[in-house]
Amino acid sequence: MSLDKKDLERRMDGALASLQSDLQGLRTGRASVNLLDSVMVPAYGSDMPLSQVGSVSVLDARTIAVNIWDKSVVGAADKAVREAGLGLNPVTDGTTLRIPIPVLNEERRVELTKVAGKYAEAARVAIRNVRRDGMDQLKKAEKDGEISEDKARGLSDDVQKMTDTHIARVDEMVKNKEAEIMQV
Repeated sequence: MSLDKKDLERRMDGALASLQSDLQGLRTGRASVNLLDSVMVPAYGSDMPLSQVGSVSVLDARTIAVNIWDKSVVGAADKAVREAGLGLNPVTDGTTLRIPIPVLNEERRVELTKVAGKYAEAARVAIRNVRRDGMDQLKKAEKDGEISEDKARGLSDDVQKMTDTHIARVDEMVKNKEAEIMQV
């Protein structure tokens, strides 16, 4: 039983991908189709993502359009967008929802940077948990005599370098997102 560095890296990359997805859902004052990824619409007996009941597109820098395929779902989609906690108020036009993106005020921008920080901390914790698992595997392998103390030390240094690299990428992603949010 040796350390599987590829598996550790894959798990750390998964934490980065999750952070990227979370950050894309944060509103920056610019229209983005990813903004509505978290909106769930009660339709056909279950909650469905908005993208599965209509096509989502960006009309201009401040407007998102959602063309709902089934007329009976328009009201539920409108309500779901309003209640999603994104601060958006759609305008219904037949089977199309036009969603204007309001300009963010300073208070809301600061709030969103704090949310981005929470997402980043969750990603850092996930990466550190992967690191801990890797270190535990190394200690067990060393204790069972599968690898030497020197080899374990070298591998633990590799795991730590991998962790440091991934945490630096988290910090960079969040710094960029915070700059994007604070941009007027």
